[in-house]
Amino acid sequence: MKRGILCKTMNVCLVVCVLTVTVMLSGCGKSSGYSTKPLYSDEISTVYVKMFDNKSFERGVEYDLTDALAKRIEAETPYKVVSSIDRADSVISGYIANAGRGVLTTERETGRPMEKEIVLTARVDWKNLKTGQYLLEGQEAIASASWSEWQNQGIEYSSALAANKLAERIVELMETSW
Repeated sequence: MKRGILCKTMNVCLVVCVLTVTVMLSGCGKSSGYSTKPLYSDEISTVYVKMFDNKSFERGVEYDLTDALAKRIEAETPYKVVSSIDRADSVISGYIANAGRGVLTTERETGRPMEKEIVLTARVDWKNLKTGQYLLEGQEAIASASWSEWQNQGIEYSSALAANKLAERIVELMETSW
């Protein structure tokens, strides 16, 4: 009697194991989120980075963003940044839509701001000049950075840091979607 129960229990365990392995292996198909496709389009090899416009009240941040974006494209993508639109396969452009400032922390006794923040919002277009098709059109990217006068940091430091983070977000948008 015990031997029959043991065999049935082993058979049930075997069936459960086979089903578990089957379910696990079926997750390795197309719907698993993995792909062998490259992260960046192979139709593009060169990018012209057009100077970003600035529709905010923070002056000079457009220079920081344009410079940081060109450097990040060169460093993190297979694309070559060119200085002439005539030699480019694509052009990336946009504008800084908003640059908001805020107070993160205040001194308890005096109410004086201890840490402040700047938030940059940009709209980005990326156009394939060979086909005339937009690879990105009106995409929004947002980045922020904080600074503290107590640590001898100023708005210039923070806006340059936020522009660099914003350039990072824009390069992430340049990746092909799966």
